[in-house]
Amino acid sequence: MTAEFIGLLVLYLAVLLAIAPLLGRYIRIAMENGQSRLTAWGRPLERGIYRLGGIDPQAEMGWKRYALAVLAFNIVGVVVVYTLQRAQGVLPLNPAAMGPVSPDSALNTAISFVTNTNWQGYGGEATMSYLTQMLALTVQNFVSAATGISVLFALIRGLARHGSATVGNFWTDMVRCTLYVLLPLSFVLALALVSQGVIQNFSPYQDVQTVEALHYDQPRVDAQGQPVLDAKGQPVTDPAVTSTQTLAMGPVASQEAIKLLGTNGGGFFNANSAHPFENPTPLANFLEMLAILAIPAALCFSFGEMAGSRRQGMAILAAMTVLFAVFAIGTAYFEQQANPMAAQAGVDSAVTAFSPGGNMEGKETRFGIAATSLFATITTAASCGAVNGMHDSLNAIGGLPPMLLMQLGEVVFGGVGSGLYGMLAFAILGVFIAGLMIGRTPEYLGKKIEAYDMKMVSIVILATPLLVLGGTALAVSVSAGQAGVLNPGIHGFSEILYALSSAANNNGSAFAGLSANTPFYNVLLGIAMWFGRFAVIVAVLAMAGSLAAKRRLPAGAGSMPTTGPLFVVLLIGAVLLVGALTYVPALALGPVAEHLQP
Repeated sequence: MTAEFIGLLVLYLAVLLAIAPLLGRYIRIAMENGQSRLTAWGRPLERGIYRLGGIDPQAEMGWKRYALAVLAFNIVGVVVVYTLQRAQGVLPLNPAAMGPVSPDSALNTAISFVTNTNWQGYGGEATMSYLTQMLALTVQNFVSAATGISVLFALIRGLARHGSATVGNFWTDMVRCTLYVLLPLSFVLALALVSQGVIQNFSPYQDVQTVEALHYDQPRVDAQGQPVLDAKGQPVTDPAVTSTQTLAMGPVASQEAIKLLGTNGGGFFNANSAHPFENPTPLANFLEMLAILAIPAALCFSFGEMAGSRRQGMAILAAMTVLFAVFAIGTAYFEQQANPMAAQAGVDSAVTAFSPGGNMEGKETRFGIAATSLFATITTAASCGAVNGMHDSLNAIGGLPPMLLMQLGEVVFGGVGSGLYGMLAFAILGVFIAGLMIGRTPEYLGKKIEAYDMKMVSIVILATPLLVLGGTALAVSVSAGQAGVLNPGIHGFSEILYALSSAANNNGSAFAGLSANTPFYNVLLGIAMWFGRFAVIVAVLAMAGSLAAKRRLPAGAGSMPTTGPLFVVLLIGAVLLVGALTYVPALALGPVAEHLQP
């Protein structure tokens, strides 16, 4: 382990944990107290939105009505995003004259952005117009993130209230989260990124002169524009030369900011945060990494304050931080080992000062192994999916920590809102197991954990493994799934497993060697994304309604404390034993087998 990585990790965690308490308090105030002086600037706009939408902010909802509002809002979102993609060819702000997106890709993308997954089976700069990027994708980056935070606050109210039939008002939560939290933070981050060189414009794509001419083979096409094939059925090519390069332009910084703060991950460009127009400098890279975990870490403090004790949130945050540090160190350690194939060929992979003896394949030399390994861990821990290097190029075991972080349920920080409500489900599971061990009715924050609650926890924890493992089994069993595998064998299986893990857990990153932009994978991954998001949300809201209706019990001599080291260890154990062991056979067939093969 290099001192460079350890220093970067310590600096990152120090800055993150320094800003999290203040941001967490602000989020709690913004979501729960619309009359605070901190939110005075937005009150007229908030009231105007309520009047325009016919919303009564004082009318609270039971969990079923809250869940119906969530589902209805997001179904409408899918329809809008799908329609904009299909119609973009005749809509304005399309200087590159992008045509309509294919039906299956448009549906997959609509579900992807609505579910906060941002899985991208397309190249952004070659597929989406400026209008689609802004009105369809960027808008969903805001409201999908706000949906996750709103559901979390409904669950927190369920834990904090007693004898209540309601868990809040979804529309009020959505408005306050978007207006007071996501918009101002995104505005500040976008300005910071622009200062580092991230572009923000509506210019047409620019043709620039290259330093030297590029010689390449160009496919020959017939009068109908179809490729010409030779006697063996192979494409016929002709030599060509060019001395110009087309540079994509667009409103990048505004999408980049919310892509990170909302743990969305969808890049304006196909190369995502490895593209210099999205992530131009080491400082921009650090700010982007910080933005990904800022809100998930802060929400732990919001939870603690609403639960009546900051130590409750700090215990959850401690468990997340320990797990994150272990996975980050594991990723960096294995990436700093030489690529075994290069070693067998006698090739020295130490091509830069950033990577003595390490695996630089698929990494930006601007960032090196340390910053790329940390980014990979952050983005998969946080349900973000943004990347500043290619995960498919990670060493076999180096790619296992990012994959496993998703398979744990995206609870090690996780997505905004979704990570914490997933971790709270594991916390309830942990106290349930502890209660069984000592023969006492389990309690969490003074609420008895009963059979109905555990059924909902089981759905939260087991829904995504069913989607991941079932989807992977289907994909490797049918010809349509096998056709997308460009690397047959063990690594091809890992690519499929990674894709389903990413989709069902709403992450969005990929082992990009899989050709997933096909009708089969667009539909399969779309189903995994939708149910991985909303089956869990409905179960969380049902749990919130059940807990809100319960009376709070006073702590007794047999009550298990949920703020100390023992609880942190119990929580980590529950996450690893239940979350990780589910995937051991699949991981043994993928990354582990690839690492061990001669």
